Amino acid sequence: MSSAIEALYIFNQHNESILEHVYRSRPATARAVLPLYLAHPAPRPSVIYLPNINPQTTLFSLVQPNVLFLVPASTDTEPLFVLEFLHRLVDILEDFLGAPLLASKVEGSYDIVAQLLGEMCDAGSVCNSEPNALRDVVDVPKWVDRLLGGVGLPSSSSGSITPGGLKPQLALNPAASGPAIPWRRANVRHTSNELYVDIVETLSVTLAPSGRPLAAFANGSIAFTSKISGVPDLILNLTIPGGKQAMQRVFELPVFHPCVRLARWHDKPGELSFVPPDGKFVLAGYEVNLLPSDDLASRSTKNLNLPVSLEVLTSLGPTGSDFEVRLLIASSFAGSSVSSISSARPGTSSRGSGRSTGLFGGGNSSAGPFLRDVVVTIPIPQGVRNVTDLRASRGEAQFTPIDNMIEWRISTKDTASSGNATLRCAVVGPLSEDDEEKMSNGLRFDGANGDYDENEDTYQSTTLEPVRPTTSKEQQEQRDLRKVQQNAVLMPSSAAASFSVKGWLASGIKVEALNVDLRKSRGLGEGVKPAKGVKYLTVSRKGVETRC
Repeated sequence: MSSAIEALYIFNQHNESILEHVYRSRPATARAVLPLYLAHPAPRPSVIYLPNINPQTTLFSLVQPNVLFLVPASTDTEPLFVLEFLHRLVDILEDFLGAPLLASKVEGSYDIVAQLLGEMCDAGSVCNSEPNALRDVVDVPKWVDRLLGGVGLPSSSSGSITPGGLKPQLALNPAASGPAIPWRRANVRHTSNELYVDIVETLSVTLAPSGRPLAAFANGSIAFTSKISGVPDLILNLTIPGGKQAMQRVFELPVFHPCVRLARWHDKPGELSFVPPDGKFVLAGYEVNLLPSDDLASRSTKNLNLPVSLEVLTSLGPTGSDFEVRLLIASSFAGSSVSSISSARPGTSSRGSGRSTGLFGGGNSSAGPFLRDVVVTIPIPQGVRNVTDLRASRGEAQFTPIDNMIEWRISTKDTASSGNATLRCAVVGPLSEDDEEKMSNGLRFDGANGDYDENEDTYQSTTLEPVRPTTSKEQQEQRDLRKVQQNAVLMPSSAAASFSVKGWLASGIKVEALNVDLRKSRGLGEGVKPAKGVKYLTVSRKGVETRC
């Protein structure tokens, strides 16, 4: 399989072509592939095979809110290679043109976009995808040059070519042969030197009806923000309960930025040595299995130390039409939400919330873990006509018939106290035979003849055989038993909780220290002590799910 980009097509929100860039061979045109792409029903996959076109094409796509990217491939191409190129291209365009990426920005800065596409790919081979390295080779005109060029006057860069030609200039320009460090720009200068570490983990936990965890994973990423002059050489030390062996288990299959020295990591797990790019970037990524694989008996929610867990009780009430969802809030995550809000100074930015500046090793802020944005989602079967009598002990709940979904939102103030929060609902299923008889008043409609026939069970009908009289209590019990059986299929089968916790990580990872190696660093300046900060954030997007 090849690893090359044949062409790139960019369309605006009206599916109009705004850029077509062909790198190699003769791929299918944008006018030919766009109708075939739109013919697929939404949501469209990222990879679509188009056999009814010459040549037969595999179409890769990336959809943004206002821009559509398409890459055709007439030969077998690695899908992840093309999709990663598209994601890198979007990030670079947002870095150069500004976020969010709009079609008007691409059209208004075609000179910059053309330079980026030419530098990123050479005859279809991806050669440079680092934003800091591209800034050294891509000429971004200043607003003064654009203003002078718009009125027809020569800009400041119009006479920059010397009579000796371009070759002497390239020989004097060190950026012409590429920077010494591909991911960092040359001559970086900052008035305020800052280093920030953001560790974000996404939970994915599945619980059995008994409450025993079936699977529990945490996908983490270490985001780094470097605003420091010169070429700094940094050392980031990570720690985890259990020592070096636990660190190797947690980072079993890590993903690192190219700036990380892998030999240093293999010799000393938990120690990251690197020269950072300038600005924001993702330093590392990892996945943690939160359940012990060898001991099945020890699997419980207590060992996971989840902020919230769910229990679902179905077929409640005399007719089995009620169900109850219980939200269990751990005591270690309750009580800190209100104190975190009250202790926050007015005017502080959202970036500073939850970040302990200059505190490493201890880890979290003094307010403790901060639980917020709790939303419980309960999918309802298709046969349910309505959900009535929604009674929530905390927060507010509502049923959306279009999505067949119940959303139970609990505010940050309501999560300040630990314990159980309950939501009880009643489902209304399709009309039963008893309901139809009551609504028809003893008459039934015959669709074949178009007539109304009297119900055989009405008082006007006569029976040939005597029927044992039944009491009203027995009749009511039979009706209730029948309704319980009918409502059993209308009960929800799962419930999922979404939330976010500041100052806590499910894996237990903490930043112990962040140091600048002064012996290897260059151009920092004397007496420079950068400001440091660390922030921990755990996010669950319907990640804690219980089955019933």
